[in-house]
Amino acid sequence: METQAIAELPLVVIVGPTASGKTALALELAEKFDGEIICADSRTIYKGMDIGTAKPTREERKKVPHWGLDLIEPGERFTAADFKRYATEKIKDIRGRHHIPFLVGGSGLYVDSIVFDYGFAGEPDLMLRRHLEHLSLQALHSYCEENNVPLPENKDNKRYVIRAIERKNISAKRREQPISNIIIVGITTYKDVLRQRIKERSEQLFENGVVEEATLLGKKYGWKSEAMTGNIYPLVRSYLLGEQSLKATKDKCTTIDWQLAKRQLTWLRRNPYIRWLSLDEAYGYLSQQLAKR
Repeated sequence: METQAIAELPLVVIVGPTASGKTALALELAEKFDGEIICADSRTIYKGMDIGTAKPTREERKKVPHWGLDLIEPGERFTAADFKRYATEKIKDIRGRHHIPFLVGGSGLYVDSIVFDYGFAGEPDLMLRRHLEHLSLQALHSYCEENNVPLPENKDNKRYVIRAIERKNISAKRREQPISNIIIVGITTYKDVLRQRIKERSEQLFENGVVEEATLLGKKYGWKSEAMTGNIYPLVRSYLLGEQSLKATKDKCTTIDWQLAKRQLTWLRRNPYIRWLSLDEAYGYLSQQLAKR
């Protein structure tokens, strides 16, 4: 394939909330149209956290190459700027193999860093971070009010409030419109259907052995590692300590992922360039678009 033809291969972006079915859709399309998938997920970047973050299975990875998984050890630092550098290089590599790059995920900042070509300036102030980590949640809220920092939706989570402050301190220039040669689709799902999918996936996580995985990770990295303080792992720890029943743990997992889905949708809906479609509609639309290439 000539260089010009390689450059014309589109970047397919598939976004949506957790459990919306976007991963399965991307896998089917990438297999059909010689694509490779870049996961835009701030949780699947961690090594060893396979079940709790619902990473693509080994079988799925055999069918289609996946990137953006297992990039760092839990506890290591990885920013949106790091993801942008990584994903930009992978998009270039995938096109160089005459394949179509699929950027798939629900981490809005990761996706937007590529779609709108963020130009990150500076790095987090580590001294400021250490200072903020020693403040109480109430003191962090006061800091935000005094410094005109908008509180995140999950303002009761200290880690997210600190990240909001850091984002305010790190300027990121961005395009007003998406980069060229890009197709952006968002998966829309009825609320009751999405909630049921989230509940079923919560059950599946426990059937797949998330308790055993969390136990091993807790011993290896410590339960206070930042990667272990998010997602399902703190809930599993409470269960292991006898603080709640297995049913209550599963129910809380469903609730947390439902809250995550709502936050993801709030972020994604700010982007007017996303074409929102059902799974079937998205498959038909993307198949039609890619068949033209």
